[in-house]
Amino acid sequence: MQDNETLPRYQQGFTGQFIGGQWREGSAASLLQDHDPYTGQLLTEIRQASLGDLDAAYAAAAQAQQAWAAVLPSERAALFLRAATIMDQRHAEIVDWLIRESGSTRIKAEIEWAAVKSGMLAATAMPARVHGRILPIDIAGRESRVYRRPLGVVGVISPWNWPMHLSNRSIAPALAVGNAVVVKPADDTPVTGGLLLAKIYEEAGLPPGLLNVVIGAVSEIGDAFTLHPTPKFISFTGSTRVGRHIGALAMTGPTIKRVGLELGGNAPCVVLDDAELERAVDGAILGRFLHQGQICMSSNRIIVDASLYSRFVDAFVEKAKALKCGNPHDPDTLIGPLINQRQLDAAQGRLEAARNAGQRQVLTGQAQGLVLPPQVFVDVANDSPLAQAEQFAPIAPLIKAADEAEALRLANQTEFGLSSCVFTRDETRGVRFAQGVEAGMTHVNAISPCDDPNNMFGGEKNSGIGRFNSDWIVAEMTMEHWVSIQSPQSRQH
Repeated sequence: MQDNETLPRYQQGFTGQFIGGQWREGSAASLLQDHDPYTGQLLTEIRQASLGDLDAAYAAAAQAQQAWAAVLPSERAALFLRAATIMDQRHAEIVDWLIRESGSTRIKAEIEWAAVKSGMLAATAMPARVHGRILPIDIAGRESRVYRRPLGVVGVISPWNWPMHLSNRSIAPALAVGNAVVVKPADDTPVTGGLLLAKIYEEAGLPPGLLNVVIGAVSEIGDAFTLHPTPKFISFTGSTRVGRHIGALAMTGPTIKRVGLELGGNAPCVVLDDAELERAVDGAILGRFLHQGQICMSSNRIIVDASLYSRFVDAFVEKAKALKCGNPHDPDTLIGPLINQRQLDAAQGRLEAARNAGQRQVLTGQAQGLVLPPQVFVDVANDSPLAQAEQFAPIAPLIKAADEAEALRLANQTEFGLSSCVFTRDETRGVRFAQGVEAGMTHVNAISPCDDPNNMFGGEKNSGIGRFNSDWIVAEMTMEHWVSIQSPQSRQH
């Protein structure tokens, strides 16, 4: 392992764990190598966490949390203003890390930087939104109160696709309402998913122990992270398969825990017969290919009314052909590298299976390194494996619908229900269609990927349980306690 002082500036400080306010090596025997998916460059090596390190992180969080919960709301709010200022001051450095580590194009990295900053600013309002209620009760002389308070310690398991945002989307609200946090970022993004946020919050003045980052092998600390007795809530963003496992651990372990599971998606992008063609094509292109399609809300299926289908296909293919692929640092690149070889192999396996099944491919291209150019299939059956699989790659299945009724049926023909979108010139029609979609979110005349800190985020069916953002995440990250008081002068019941 290199001495920290000899590392390039962007690597310094990111070689271990952040536990109890201390930057330190993990005590496991294994090293995690963190590579740039585009160049293959080794960014940093991290000595991984052991079970002892996990215990230390949860102990530090539990010890720090009670004092933090007693801090005045305005003081907690001020922390996030300072953190947002640091986001501005370190803008270029943060964007560079997102490009280097997660394979983000510059376009996507800028979006993610803005999302993280917006989340911090939204968190400034959350300390003042933790409020209880006084309720009527049908007993003479008794008063009924519901108090709301932080849960205690929150465990966060975050993914590699939007690592900084999807970690902070749980970290910032949890801290804002008085909890402490232990986060386990994905192996592919230990810095942007955890250590970089720890550095920003440390610089903003967050007291030691309130945010801890443990980077360790799933085989060593994976299940223990959820089964540990300290956390009261586990926030997980990732695949449905892993989410089911985490949910089972939370329910069947020694202590039942609350969970927030933001899982897979198969978002339909529906184009009705009265849609503005160019707008719909642009929306489908961006919704499908942004960040190489590695977004749970990505427009995974593009369902087009038969009356527009032929013209839509021609325009979509022409735009897809023109997309710039390659170096994610270039400002006009839309498609950069997939995160790792495993993801590329899986995508190519799905492509081969689709071709072998007779699916008609009208746009193809060979991968260069981990960069896979757009792949477009037409006349895809909605019940085919190609349409039903969450792609997480720049693969676009185009599906023809006879009419609006069939488009809605096809849109709902999936085990998932995260995001969706519909394009139409008629707002009333669009809202009516949206209300028929079995999903947590539907956007009319806008792309399916959308996450705003002031609006509810969450899915239905196998896309998970729980809600993020605004008052919804305040409710998730706190508990309610009913206290009733009987007047001494009144007869008790």
